[in-house]
Amino acid sequence: MSYQVLARKWRPGTFAEMVGQQHVLQALVNALESGRLHHAYLFTGTRGVGKTTVARILAKCLNCDTGITVTPCGECGACAEIAEGRSVDLIEVDAASKTKVEDTRELLENVQYTPSRSRYKIYLIDEVHMLSNHSFNALLKTLEEPPPHAMFLLATTDPQKLPATVLSRCLQFNLKNMQPEQIVSHLEHILAEEAITAEPEALALIARAAEGSMRDALSLTDQAIAYGEGRLQGVEVAEMLGTVDRGRVLDLVSAILDEDPAAVLQLVAKIAEHAPDYVSTLDELSSILHQMTVAQMVPGAADTSWPDQARIVELAARATIDDTQLFWQMAVSGRRDVHLASSARAGLEMILLRMIAFRPAAIIHGDNAVGVPPAKKPEPPAAPVESRGEQAAGQATLQAAQRSETRAKVSAFPSGKGDTPSDVEGEAHNEAGRGPSRRPELHLVSKDGPAASDANEGGENDIAPRSVPTLSEFTTECWPDLFEQLRFGGILHNIALHLELSERAGNALSFAIARSDAALLNDRHEAQLTQALRQQVDSEIAATIVVNDHHGLTPANRRAAIAAARLAAAEQAIASDDALHTLMRAFDGEIIPGSIRPTAVDVDHQEIDPDPEQVSEA
Repeated sequence: MSYQVLARKWRPGTFAEMVGQQHVLQALVNALESGRLHHAYLFTGTRGVGKTTVARILAKCLNCDTGITVTPCGECGACAEIAEGRSVDLIEVDAASKTKVEDTRELLENVQYTPSRSRYKIYLIDEVHMLSNHSFNALLKTLEEPPPHAMFLLATTDPQKLPATVLSRCLQFNLKNMQPEQIVSHLEHILAEEAITAEPEALALIARAAEGSMRDALSLTDQAIAYGEGRLQGVEVAEMLGTVDRGRVLDLVSAILDEDPAAVLQLVAKIAEHAPDYVSTLDELSSILHQMTVAQMVPGAADTSWPDQARIVELAARATIDDTQLFWQMAVSGRRDVHLASSARAGLEMILLRMIAFRPAAIIHGDNAVGVPPAKKPEPPAAPVESRGEQAAGQATLQAAQRSETRAKVSAFPSGKGDTPSDVEGEAHNEAGRGPSRRPELHLVSKDGPAASDANEGGENDIAPRSVPTLSEFTTECWPDLFEQLRFGGILHNIALHLELSERAGNALSFAIARSDAALLNDRHEAQLTQALRQQVDSEIAATIVVNDHHGLTPANRRAAIAAARLAAAEQAIASDDALHTLMRAFDGEIIPGSIRPTAVDVDHQEIDPDPEQVSEA
């Protein structure tokens, strides 16, 4: 048989030809150059990462006729015999087939004899974890104190199964999985030498399917060459691997961002034509969402091994961080539930449609909404309410009418590029190519509700915008109250909640945050805070945030104080309630400590009284 498979043909013969594993190679090179050689080495790692290859190269370095060297010549008798697997002084043992203690004893019977023609007698035991306990016990003494001419090279994929007594007698080196970029680069070099054309997408698919194993990558490359008749194309490699077309999955993400369920179902139907594994489709979807999130938060860390990285970046620009996080969570959680559906395809479709149905609505601020007319209040009911029940029903009707009219007006918002509103943090929500929104969007107004003085000449009252604070109001004492008037979203809200306004100099606001509350703080939040304040305060504010070691006057502390005052008032009200105490005596009841809670507390929606003494009793 003249043809030699790529995994054997391109097996490295020197340390310089190795791909990756620099942490292992550097240690071995330093040991060889300094002469500090150990008598037992243990190489661990998953399949195909180079454990046996490193051991054989090390054997060449030790027994090369030119002397102990880090660059064996590869031409002498010792190097040639090791490369061809016929060296009498390199004893290779497959522990998976020789697990018995008798095999180990037979192996060690000749360890005291000197090598036949080489410098060292080297025992290479592969899959050493397969040895029995008795075999390990028989090996221990020799492994600890071998003859000067003997050396043991052990390799295993499961070092946890090795006894601690064996591990303590070896120098252990853990070989890492190959990165997809490393595999792609090495495959490009090999295929160029083999004069075989390959598309970058095909190599990327093989690198991902190899899961960090270079041997698996070369075996898959051999298979792809045979499948594609001497060439590697992305579509053919995807068919060979049985994976879903990555372009289809990217189209799915685009359709979800466009909120187009019809397009989603059409794409699923096209994917179903190739009889895919729907779980792998969800895996591919979650992988793309992960890369989108990385592109949003750490653009420089994006995976460049995929040719379609530019499209991933484009999709990341169209989505918010909240979108990608929610979609990823749905894809991952749906992966375990897809088998519970009536069919795997139906399960996939439901997960994708769920992403559209439960996508968070964009928050539109009354003062900052672009192209959205303010929602108008419906006419008040003509008939007066006569009872508490009728009053509640009328109020519910009024609120429903308000929500319907607001929903109708906001849904008419144009969907073209440049027409999208800004979110609370000032980050542009780029929704290029997005169809009409099917989700109700919200107008946020002040807690005081519509102002009676805002009625227009026609007698129709618009929803009053929330009050806009002025720059002069930004003082250390007033900052907690100002926070309740402002609107911050997402992580920025949590950060601003723990900020203390330490100083105001002109338009410059200096905020401080305690070190214990700064876990989520990064460099972007300072700019986001500045932009959010500029949108809500009619001034060119410049905000800075510093980290200190103490807690100051923050909105969070104010809320905590008010909550404590409310609780104290509630407990006092319970303690002074004679009717309650009468019931407790009659039924032998007691108050469970810590069970008292004040009523009508809505801190997040600003329905709190700055003065705790004015809090209504529970």
